[in-house]
Amino acid sequence: MTNLVGDVSSAARILPELNGEKLFIQKGKGAYLWDDKGRKYIDTALGFGAVLLGHSNDLVNAAVAQALADSAAPSWAHVREHGAATDLARHTGELSKVIFTNSGSEAVHLACRAARAYTGRGRIAKMAAGFDGWFDDVSFGNVTSQEACFEDGARPSTERTTLIRFNDFLDVERLFAEDNDIAAIILEPMLANAGCIMALPGYLKHVQDVAHQHGALVICDEVLMGFRLYAGLAGVREGLDPDLASVGKAIGNGVPVSAVVGKPHILAGFEEGRVARGGTFSGNPMACSAVTSTLSQLDDRDYEHLIRRGNELRVAIEAIFNSHGMTVTTSGYGNVFGIWLAAHAPTTYEEALRSANLVFTKALHLALREAGVLMMPSPYGRIYISFDHNHIVVGEMKVAFEKAATKLSEQFANA
Repeated sequence: MTNLVGDVSSAARILPELNGEKLFIQKGKGAYLWDDKGRKYIDTALGFGAVLLGHSNDLVNAAVAQALADSAAPSWAHVREHGAATDLARHTGELSKVIFTNSGSEAVHLACRAARAYTGRGRIAKMAAGFDGWFDDVSFGNVTSQEACFEDGARPSTERTTLIRFNDFLDVERLFAEDNDIAAIILEPMLANAGCIMALPGYLKHVQDVAHQHGALVICDEVLMGFRLYAGLAGVREGLDPDLASVGKAIGNGVPVSAVVGKPHILAGFEEGRVARGGTFSGNPMACSAVTSTLSQLDDRDYEHLIRRGNELRVAIEAIFNSHGMTVTTSGYGNVFGIWLAAHAPTTYEEALRSANLVFTKALHLALREAGVLMMPSPYGRIYISFDHNHIVVGEMKVAFEKAATKLSEQFANA
C-alpha cells in the first residue's frame, strides 16, 4: 500500500506500466533523465515545458543554492525580488508591473482576480478545451470534458466562467451579444493542451479587438508558451496588446515560479491594497534567483536555430511513419509540437476529438520508452525540445522513432 494518492501528487505524471514496471525518475541532466534502475532516457516532457535550458542547468542551480544558503524564507522584502521583477518586466513590454506567484494556476487565478477588480464584472471567458490551471473556476471546460464541445446557443457557463470556441471568429461576437458580465477573455497563443492547435491567421487579434470593444480585458495565458519561441511573450509576437499575462514554467527552468505581469493601471488595485494578494512563498529567494539566472541565459540563446532543429525533427517523424505505412502529421512549433495519426492537423477542438487516438498514443509512448525516449502518453500531449537537445540528441530521437514506427507498423499501418 502506498501513502501517496494515486502514486503521484499531480495526475499529469501518471504513466502506464512498461513490462510490469512503473517509472520513477532519479535524476536529470541536460536533455536526459535517469530512472531508479539507472536507465537513461531522452526527455521530451521537460517539466511540461518548464525546462528550456536543459535539466539541472549549472548556473541556475548555483544561483538557487546560494539563495537557499542565505535563507529560504526571510519573510520580509529581500534583496533578490526587485531585481527578478525588473529582469522579467524587461521582456514583457507594456506589461511592466509584476507579481510573483508559485504556479501557473496561481498566476492565472490572480490575473482573473485583477480583471474582475478592474472591470467590476464577474465572469471570465476561456477557450473551450484550453488548460489555464487546475483551480475550480478555470478548470471548467478543460480538454476531454463534456462542456468543451457545445452548439451555438448552448454555451456552457457557471457563475464565474464561460467558454468560447477556439478559432471560431463568430463565437466571440456571440459571447458578448449573450453576456454583458465578461471581465476578461483568457487567450492562449495556441491551444497547447488540446494537442497544439494553432490559431488561424487573424484569430487572436480578432478576439482581442472584440473584447476591448466591449470593455473586457485580455489575459494572455503564457505559462506554457511564454519565452519558448523567443525571450518574451508569444502573444505580443503575434501582434497582441494584452492587458495582463500569466507567465511561468520556462522563466525558472524547472524551479517553481510564475508571475502575473500587467499594465500599471490594471494592477494598481493590488499596489493600493484594494485587491487581495498573498502567498508565503510567492517571490521567494530561490524562485527569484532562478528567474534572474534563466532570463540572462535565454537572452543569449539562438531560438531560431532551436526551432529550426525541431522543425527538422517534425519532418523526420512524419517521414519515418510514412515509410512504415502510417500517415502521421504534427502541429505546433519546432520546440513544442503534437503528433496526430491523421493526414491533417486539427484546427478546432472538434477536429482534434475526432483525430485523437489514445490506443496509438499509448503504444507510441511505450515503444519510445523502450527505445530510450520519454513522451507524454496522451493524444493531446506534446513533445518539447530544449536548448540541450542538440543535433546528437535529435539524431538519437530519430533512431528511437524509427524503432517505434517499426514496432507499431503492423497495428497501425494505413490507419
